[in-house]
Amino acid sequence: MNKRTTPYDRHRPAVRDAVALEVHHPAPLAPVPHTAPLVPVQPGNVPSVASIVLPDGRVVTGYAMEATKPEPVAVRPAVSRTAVNIALGGIGFGAVCGGLVLLTTFIAALAALIHQLIVLAAVIFGGWIAVQILGAGGHGGGTTVNIRKAVIKRNRFYN
Repeated sequence: MNKRTTPYDRHRPAVRDAVALEVHHPAPLAPVPHTAPLVPVQPGNVPSVASIVLPDGRVVTGYAMEATKPEPVAVRPAVSRTAVNIALGGIGFGAVCGGLVLLTTFIAALAALIHQLIVLAAVIFGGWIAVQILGAGGHGGGTTVNIRKAVIKRNRFYN
């Protein structure tokens, strides 16, 4: 079986070449007692780096850390926020209700005004039409008859 070679094959070991593997197992450390003496430090002058001498003579140096303080527990208010929000919503709704009553009253008054304006326009326009039809605009209001050829006998017209 011929395998096609590439320029990258020279970096890979051939399958037939055995590569020796080395396996390393970590050795466990011996437990260290927690009673290691501390280097004496003056109370008012804390260095930024502290050193500890272990019983076997090794010196461990590290940053000095302050003891962690638990966070203060948040004080809960006597009244829950939900109750306060509901109360404020009720006050706001009560304030709006008066405005809604005024708004509906205003809308009813506006509708009555529009109705009165429509009736007034109908009365005025109807009166104008009545004056146009029934008014005396240029003649006496009767029928005009050409009487040049008419003969009047006993209050009757004859042609």
